[in-house]
Amino acid sequence: MPQRTATIGSSVGLHARPAALFVEAAQGTGLDVEIGRPGEDPVDATSILGVMALGAKHGEEVVLTAEGDGADAALAGLVDLLNRDLDAEE
Repeated sequence: MPQRTATIGSSVGLHARPAALFVEAAQGTGLDVEIGRPGEDPVDATSILGVMALGAKHGEEVVLTAEGDGADAALAGLVDLLNRDLDAEE
């Protein structure tokens, strides 16, 4: 199963708007995507409650995994999204 590491770029962490944008993107892949802190149990990346419950803060690393056709490309896009400050973008 493909796996990537991302660093949370949003100044507020993976909360509220950044979390919603990430979950929407994860849902858009059509794949089974999970996100979690290294060494911890991952959560469903398409669940806003699960993603927000991670409490991932600015600068923290998270691990993404995906399963299915196009998983590598989907993960690359999601990592790019998480690395940006989504709260600063309009």
